[in-house]
Amino acid sequence: MADGTTQPLLRFTGHRHLTSRLVLSTLTGRPVRISQIRPNNVTRQGLQPHEVSFLRLLDAITNGSQIEFGMSGSTLVYRPGLITGSVEGLGASGGIIRHEISRECATRGISWWIVPLCILAPFSKGHVNVVFHGEGCVTSATPAGDLSVDSVRTAILPLYKQFGVERDIELRVLKRSCSPGPGKSAGGEVQLVFNHQVRLPKTLHLLNGGRVKRIRGVAYAIGVGGSNNARMIETARGVLNKFVPDTYIFSDVSSAPLIPTKEKGHPTGKKKGGVGFGLSLVAESSTNCLYSADAASPPEGGITPEDIGKHCAYQLLECIERGGCVEKSAVETVLCLMAMGSEDVGRLALGRDVIGDEDVIQLGRDLREFGGAGWGMRDKGEDSDGIVVSVVGRGVGNVGRKAA
Repeated sequence: MADGTTQPLLRFTGHRHLTSRLVLSTLTGRPVRISQIRPNNVTRQGLQPHEVSFLRLLDAITNGSQIEFGMSGSTLVYRPGLITGSVEGLGASGGIIRHEISRECATRGISWWIVPLCILAPFSKGHVNVVFHGEGCVTSATPAGDLSVDSVRTAILPLYKQFGVERDIELRVLKRSCSPGPGKSAGGEVQLVFNHQVRLPKTLHLLNGGRVKRIRGVAYAIGVGGSNNARMIETARGVLNKFVPDTYIFSDVSSAPLIPTKEKGHPTGKKKGGVGFGLSLVAESSTNCLYSADAASPPEGGITPEDIGKHCAYQLLECIERGGCVEKSAVETVLCLMAMGSEDVGRLALGRDVIGDEDVIQLGRDLREFGGAGWGMRDKGEDSDGIVVSVVGRGVGNVGRKAA
């Protein structure tokens, strides 16, 4: 990784794709300047609380990073340092970083932090062990479109095995929470342990999506009756069993997290956090390709468990119908790892709707800005409407690790 202070700044505008650009900057050592971040937002201009929290997380797991932004927060300059993990990172205590998510960040699910962190973790100098907690830590799916912790654990982390990263990786849910209403708290707690670092990820060739052979899932009820889980499971199975008889959904019932408070009306000095219920489903194909779906009760309520179960089941079927070997929520992870791998050509089959998504197209443009090669695309053929994407690795790898 080159010294970020000697290279010219790469310039971007807008708040969209902020996390992916910061991740690519950290991996390649290229400093960035992002301007015009919500310049016309009257209520809250510039960086939002969850984006500032992500910058704090980057500062904690790296050594030597420089982060600058003005009073309004509409311009950000980021000069990355070396990814050190939890051992040498700022704020580390006993090899574990405790990252607090404030109440203002409760609009986003904790997967918004975890997925980018997992992309950085294989390239760390040391082990990564981070505990996310606080009044803004939401473990369920969110209205903003974030995955639940269960989907990250069962549909995102297993993909790292394709790149030779498979040992000592664990995502533990210590306290569950759903999206809270305005002014309320979530109070979840999640621990990510990522202790498998590699010199270079393996080159990936994934062209056959196979046929779905099993469906697994987790229904969770937080601070509400366990009968909600049974209702979600029964409705979802009623839809899915027609297609895949091997369908099994676990039930997880937990009490609502308790959050210290000084508000009146709480004699114990604690109040309940994010209450609700939700469902996470993952379909696995005969070639170990994964497709996931998430649904959770909204903060304002008014949705029955039957509606959640049916919505999640149909969402999973739509995800499978898009085809390809990787779903949209996992595309950024897979393509970034392919681009950072050895200087060889990797190939990946994707559905047309997935590769045509605006976020995926922008990721390809950003990878090229950071020095990567352009993607090659061709029709898959063989009675398939998919697209085969060819990605040439940069060979960046892990400068802190000398041997694979």
